Amino acid sequence: MEPVAISVNSAAKALGIGRSSIYALIKGGQLEAIKIGRRTLLTTASIKRLVQAAPMH
Repeated sequence: MEPVAISVNSAAKALGIGRSSIYALIKGGQLEAIKIGRRTLLTTASIKRLVQAAPMH
């Protein structure tokens, strides 16, 4: 089963960007974040949408 949400660190590693860029995408509404206790998790659906919307070179 595919995870519904992943950590900020895992998302940054998967996308090849830094943690601060992840937080900027969350703030800009491009990634959907879920807070569980002190942890911030990103929905895998929002990560897929971000990647699909990105222009291909």
